[in-house]
Amino acid sequence: MMIAPREHDSIDYNELATLKQLALDGGLGRPVHVSCSELSGKLGVSAQTVSRRLRELEETDHVSRQLVDDGQNVSITEKGESVLHGEYYEYRRLFAAGDEPTLAGTVTDGMGEGKHYISLDGYQRQFEARLGYEPFPGTLNVAVGDDTPHRDRLQTMADGVRIDEWSDEERTYGAATCYPVTVEAGEGEFSPAHILVPDRTHHDERIVEVIAPVELRAELAIDAGSEVILRVAE
Repeated sequence: MMIAPREHDSIDYNELATLKQLALDGGLGRPVHVSCSELSGKLGVSAQTVSRRLRELEETDHVSRQLVDDGQNVSITEKGESVLHGEYYEYRRLFAAGDEPTLAGTVTDGMGEGKHYISLDGYQRQFEARLGYEPFPGTLNVAVGDDTPHRDRLQTMADGVRIDEWSDEERTYGAATCYPVTVEAGEGEFSPAHILVPDRTHHDERIVEVIAPVELRAELAIDAGSEVILRVAE
């Protein structure tokens, strides 16, 4: 599911500052013991304000809390971590102005589902109208080279092209967002191509699916294990 930058499901800047401080105190990946009075000193607000912000962060599923005798143990949830990833990449983009955003990884074999879905008329018509080409029936799957979900990175790198949900007589097919890229491998490169990010997917978050009007493996002479760079068009 694509997360729109800066909205964060009703989280405001004060709550974001609290979330960041929890992460700095060690709340990413494990519970951190929190005293509202200590946290209030770091944030420059009252303990009552800290208590309220923590409740609101819990209600919006950005943190989970367990009350204990001398305070509370707080963990940043996957949703909260996603918000912080978004902030990180916005700042990285700000201070790396002029640097072309990229994703790097290795080609991996997929499950063959891309060929079926991309070939469906409801998607093909939108691809041709909005991307300007009819994709080759199949995707190039790339395992990106770090643990950061690519959805959080792409939204800060470029404007996506929406592919709408549609239905036939049997079922409803989900929406997706396409991000324009140039695919580089060895001495070769190819564009136009797009990273396809379905709103709903069972793929590992680190797997990027790329579509293009040609078979990229053949065009760039690559196979499973080949290293590629995806240069994202801003």
